[in-house]
Amino acid sequence: MNANASVLVCLAHGSEETEAVTTIDLLVRAGLNVTTASVESNGIREIVCSRGVRLLADAALVEVADNDFEAIVLPGGLKGAETFRDSTLLVETVRQFHLAGKIVAAICAAPGTVLVPHDLFPVGNMTGFPGLKETIPEAKWMERRVVWDPRVNLLTSQGPGTAIDFALKLIDLLVDKETARDVASQLVLAAGIYNYQEFEER
Repeated sequence: MNANASVLVCLAHGSEETEAVTTIDLLVRAGLNVTTASVESNGIREIVCSRGVRLLADAALVEVADNDFEAIVLPGGLKGAETFRDSTLLVETVRQFHLAGKIVAAICAAPGTVLVPHDLFPVGNMTGFPGLKETIPEAKWMERRVVWDPRVNLLTSQGPGTAIDFALKLIDLLVDKETARDVASQLVLAAGIYNYQEFEER
């Protein structure tokens, strides 16, 4: 695609800060335009994450949901994911991204807490936080750090420790592999962890 692509990252109280900030940081390093949106029903922009880190969202979701984005990112953190699940606007926004063939990217608690209960991906392999494995149908579960299902443009990942792999794969999809490699080279990754190229799967 292109380095000027725009990505919407959703946030709510209890979102997992490592997953959110790692994804935002790497996407920005890749030259992508990132907008963070609060899914809180009162539109409050100051988000208190799962470990108490405070993040300031760019806008309330209602203000930006109809803007032109190439991908939407749902960080984990169970409390935040439950807010996503209970937000009619968030669920409809994800549905519209999916119907438009855009990338939906969810990590940790988000796949099983948000995508599955609303049956947003009747077809689509996925992974999530291993401790919440039971929230994802056995036929869809894949035991991998990152799962990309090109049939439905769904990217999922397992937790804070896989957030770098998750973000690099998203960069690969939105821009190209070379840009993902360039970003990876800035991070001093442990040997063997950086293997996003292997996540091409059905």
